[in-house]
Amino acid sequence: MQLEEFAARIRSHRGIVFFTGAGISTESGVPDFRSPGGVWTKYQPVYFQDFVASEPARLQHWRLKKATYELYKSVKPNIGHYAIRDFEQRGQLLGLITQNIDGLHKLAGVSEERLVELHGTDRLVTCLGCGKRFEPASVYEGLGDQFSAPTCDACGGFLKSANISFGQQMPAEPMRRAQAWSEAADVFVVIGSSLQVQPAASFPVIAKRNGALLAIINRDETPLDDIADYVYLGGIGAWFEQLGPLLMDA
Repeated sequence: MQLEEFAARIRSHRGIVFFTGAGISTESGVPDFRSPGGVWTKYQPVYFQDFVASEPARLQHWRLKKATYELYKSVKPNIGHYAIRDFEQRGQLLGLITQNIDGLHKLAGVSEERLVELHGTDRLVTCLGCGKRFEPASVYEGLGDQFSAPTCDACGGFLKSANISFGQQMPAEPMRRAQAWSEAADVFVVIGSSLQVQPAASFPVIAKRNGALLAIINRDETPLDDIADYVYLGGIGAWFEQLGPLLMDA
């Protein structure tokens, strides 16, 4: 299937689901955590059970998150984020499932009703004790070069970035919504995901099995390319630039 045919197929659909990974944000200057320049090249990720059990692990978590906080203060949504928002504004977006924790889809204007952040977000801080939420600036701006792991001003519980860490249970309600959207999708579009991380990578398979048109747009090949109806290998922004005018055709 060529891009022109794909555009014609989706032009009038009202049940489109997007599934996004790190690749959509690299063009905003957010490096893939695993790639050269990513924060995991400087700080090893902290497992949830270690965070709960160990002050050194909590300090490691906050050093990593402080680095990403400084980055996120300057990054902005790009054409891909805004293009997906436009699908919602046209009434075509059933749902957006993202693996990303950078919050750029929200900044682009995608509504809470149409967005599932599977792995949480770095744009909030939460208390593991009472669940109170904090704007990140109120926490990070108080962390100097030497600091103790921050605690909740309401209950004294451990504060943690609101992303889902390794070893932490996936939240039930976002998973339920993502499952429902995948089952109901007429079109399921993967954008910038290697489709290597489970259980998230199962959603395109669920959509395909339930009759959806499956498209995969990514820089590199993925394990699901063989079952996709449309595959594009290359830059995401360039792809959306080509797609946009085709959606406007009569």
